[in-house]
Amino acid sequence: MCLAMPVLVLELTGGDQAIVALGDVRKEVSLALVEDVQPGDYVILHAGYALQKLDRDEADRTLALFAALAQMEAT
Repeated sequence: MCLAMPVLVLELTGGDQAIVALGDVRKEVSLALVEDVQPGDYVILHAGYALQKLDRDEADRTLALFAALAQMEAT
């Protein structure tokens, strides 16, 4: 099964690369498939590539659902 996650773009590092964050995890990823991404934007990340931009409300809802699932598994 494949899973794509919303991540926050922290900084652009040149070319088509950016540093993104998911919680405390930071990673350099490719923005080659998405146009006009700026720090503060959310993107859907899969296998090291941003696939599309995502609005903040949708990203927040999706991340909250994943957090709730993780809590359920922890109990």
